[in-house]
Amino acid sequence: MVNMEVEVVKREKSDFEIKFDNATVAEILRVYLNSQGVDFVAWRREHPSKPLVMKIQGKDAKKEIGNAVSAIKKDLDKLVKGVKK
Repeated sequence: MVNMEVEVVKREKSDFEIKFDNATVAEILRVYLNSQGVDFVAWRREHPSKPLVMKIQGKDAKKEIGNAVSAIKKDLDKLVKGVKK
């Protein structure tokens, strides 16, 4: 298992900013959040040696992030079960 450090930079009901270092995870999370219809989600990285910052805006950003993470876990569990067959 890989440990990933996550730092919440900004936490408001409709506006979140998260700092972490994994672009693959950021892109997967961005896709799931977009499919759930958040108002805005994007990430940027100023330089490859620096962590990226993801900005999420929505009606209830914290809840929407939680829903997206749950959906990702559910899909990954399906994938693992399919591979084990």
